[in-house]
Amino acid sequence: VQLQACGGGLVQAGDSLRFSCVASGRTGSTYGMGWFRQAPGKEREFVATIRWDAGGRYYADSLEGRFTISKDNAKNTVYLQMSRLKSEDTAVYYCASGDKGSSTSYYRMSLKDYVYWGQGTLVTVSS
Repeated sequence: VQLQACGGGLVQAGDSLRFSCVASGRTGSTYGMGWFRQAPGKEREFVATIRWDAGGRYYADSLEGRFTISKDNAKNTVYLQMSRLKSEDTAVYYCASGDKGSSTSYYRMSLKDYVYWGQGTLVTVSS
């Protein structure tokens, strides 16, 4: 499975931005997709996840409802819509996926549950 993310850039605080991540390869064997981010000097952290099947989704509490994850199964694409961006959202954002049988978690929020990673895309939010 290969993941190709795009959509990063430099934005102002309060702006919106949308990422997309296209999956290719044996996507039918995967759970869904997650987004993680890594700010400078910090560990990579969970942002949001969505399942391919029922489309259930889960978010990190810290997002305060500002981000929305969605999917287009026909395009094997997951989107992350970010609004009301803050300077603390500055990070490299990664999309990731994992095999269906590799975890019993209904929503996967742990790094260890993901084995396929996109290349990362940088978002810089200036205040």
